[in-house]
Amino acid sequence: MKKMMLLSPGPTAVPDRVLKAMSEATIHHRTSVFEEVFAQAREGLKKVFQVSSDVLILASSGTGAMEASVSNFFRKTDTCVYINGGKFGERWGEILRAYGVNAIEISVEWGRAAVVEEVASIVEKEKPAGLFFQASETSTGVRHPTQEITKAVKEVSPDTLIVVDGITGVGVFDIRPEEWGLDVLVSGSQKAFMLPPGLSFLWASEKAWERANDSDLPCYYFDLKKEKKQQAKNQTAYTPAIGLVLGLKESVSMILEEGLENVFNRHAKLARAARECMKALSLELFSEVPAEGLTAVKSPADIDGQKVVKHMRETYGVVIAGGQSHLKGKIFRVAHMGYVFESDLLAGLAALEHTLHDLGYPVEFGKGVGAAEKSLAEG
Repeated sequence: MKKMMLLSPGPTAVPDRVLKAMSEATIHHRTSVFEEVFAQAREGLKKVFQVSSDVLILASSGTGAMEASVSNFFRKTDTCVYINGGKFGERWGEILRAYGVNAIEISVEWGRAAVVEEVASIVEKEKPAGLFFQASETSTGVRHPTQEITKAVKEVSPDTLIVVDGITGVGVFDIRPEEWGLDVLVSGSQKAFMLPPGLSFLWASEKAWERANDSDLPCYYFDLKKEKKQQAKNQTAYTPAIGLVLGLKESVSMILEEGLENVFNRHAKLARAARECMKALSLELFSEVPAEGLTAVKSPADIDGQKVVKHMRETYGVVIAGGQSHLKGKIFRVAHMGYVFESDLLAGLAALEHTLHDLGYPVEFGKGVGAAEKSLAEG
């Protein structure tokens, strides 16, 4: 028997308090009991998203909310621009094209952040119906400058809807949709929300909802106007993921009890410590602008990154993630989002030191962990 620790960028660890809530007897969703739970979960979500209007809860992975962001707010004749700086930026383009929308790619080298001036220039030229990008590109560990991009785009093309994937951003670092002028923000349950996979979340501005009235793209299960109407009554259009909603009520309560600013500071502190560990081990960070939710690291030249992932999991019980697409074998990713605290990170970094040693990389035991401890002590 081996105890497993999740330091992967999804799914993340689920607190006992949330597991207990989800283990309660199943309630029927067409009852006042469910409506009360749903109302509390919805109210908590608004606070975590830092918005004054409703956040929709969908029974899907985060990709479902991404797809709904396309199918509900755009038209077949629209041109949209998306930033492809990783696997999930690439996904925006795939979804847009699946719905027949003319999709123009802004290609960003994986590991680098989007350049605000370049994005604004292309948007000014194309005047697209929408701009799609990630607040945090999970596949590369890069944080894109969401506020700066939004401000620049609004100045050159005010009618362009700003659609942001915050799946590894919301609840990790500060994102202020209404204050910054975002139009759609999505997230998912299995990241900072400390839940199993299965729920996605979507907030839309008044401007986006007005655009939804003109959309001619097909949607049925992800018909957000229907869902919005039902959720305003604390119900759902279709059968919800009841157990996950019970857990969501508890997880947002935990986040708000800790305090959003404290949550953001904890993630930033853990991220700094992880980066200091990698530097002390003479490992090169992959991300030019690292996100707070995970740290992407270049695997040593003579070691396959996938072997690092497998050995840590099978030998030391610590689950991290490898690279995706052309980065497979070239990087590994250590997450520190959600239900992760200092002791968890330090244990994971110690396992990484042992793994690298086992695979033939020269390691001075404790050097990386010590650098992380020093960083944590300094705050």
